[in-house]
Amino acid sequence: MLDRNAYELGAADRQRRTFLGFACVGVFGLAGVGAFVTSGGADSDRIVTSDQLAALESGTGPAAAQAAAEIATAGDTAAEPFVEFVDVELAGIDEPDPDGAAGPDRADGGCTIGALSLRFGASGDGVRCLQTALADAGHFSGQVDGQFGDSTLAAARAYQAAEDLFVDGVVGRETALSLDIWPDEESLVVRTPRPPEGAVDLWGVELSPVASAGDDAPPLPDNSGSGYRVVYDRAGQRVWAVDGKERIIRSWLVSGSTYSNELPGTHTVYSRSEVSTAWNGKAYLPLMIRYLKTERGNIGFHGIPTSVATGESYQTTDELGTRLSGGCQRQHNTDAAFLWGFADVGTKVVVT
Repeated sequence: MLDRNAYELGAADRQRRTFLGFACVGVFGLAGVGAFVTSGGADSDRIVTSDQLAALESGTGPAAAQAAAEIATAGDTAAEPFVEFVDVELAGIDEPDPDGAAGPDRADGGCTIGALSLRFGASGDGVRCLQTALADAGHFSGQVDGQFGDSTLAAARAYQAAEDLFVDGVVGRETALSLDIWPDEESLVVRTPRPPEGAVDLWGVELSPVASAGDDAPPLPDNSGSGYRVVYDRAGQRVWAVDGKERIIRSWLVSGSTYSNELPGTHTVYSRSEVSTAWNGKAYLPLMIRYLKTERGNIGFHGIPTSVATGESYQTTDELGTRLSGGCQRQHNTDAAFLWGFADVGTKVVVT
């Protein structure tokens, strides 16, 4: 049975429950179809002025990004509320990395699976590592040959059942963590120095504490496409906004999915909501930009979630760069505001 309390914003121990996690599902339409009116409070449910709302609705570009930034950082103001739509949380999907080769070893010298997930048909040193770990756990008695076949699948399923994990035979982050064969995530995260106070990106929008721009930004990952686009690197927990001249307008850290359910490839922004809520109404998700539909939910970028009841944030700035969500990419509110101005419906999103 799905634990409705352990959704995207749940406690760290939720991954041990018998489900895969949660992605951000957009349920949107006219008033009466999951619509609600925001009120004053935390960053994610600011009341906005008519001028700010007009700028938000005017399209993409620096003006829209600046208006969103003002909303993200300003105090409550007496103005017209805006109507927005509900986001639902459903079980996510563990997507594989096609390369089963071993990745960075842990600091203690142990092996790792070296991929975001391994499943039936995979091969290589990562599978050998998995087979050895399953054998040590008493669930695999076959030959350690680096081939993810029937015996490895059966062993993975048996281990997942014994450890109260989601039983599907796919070895992703949660199973690999339990087996102690998950790569050192921090070694893969791409961090940059905190920018000086008042520093701005190439559009003139203020940088967040975890953002950089232009020549100060990290290089784009391999196979990240071309043209005007947003690039999200899952291993590096980092996003780039690139214009049509291949300039890095801005780059910033995010908190991505615990479950590796952000499907790699090229996607397109298909809907946006200035403010949405989690399926159970307990959290606001500010500046939601959806780009990926999965069979169990939709995934997108949004600001730091805040509690509807208390207005408190569900994570700190220092925790950006750590996988904490159930599918979406959580951003510092200043970066979420920038992306709102950059990524209109139809914008290309490349996930690596």
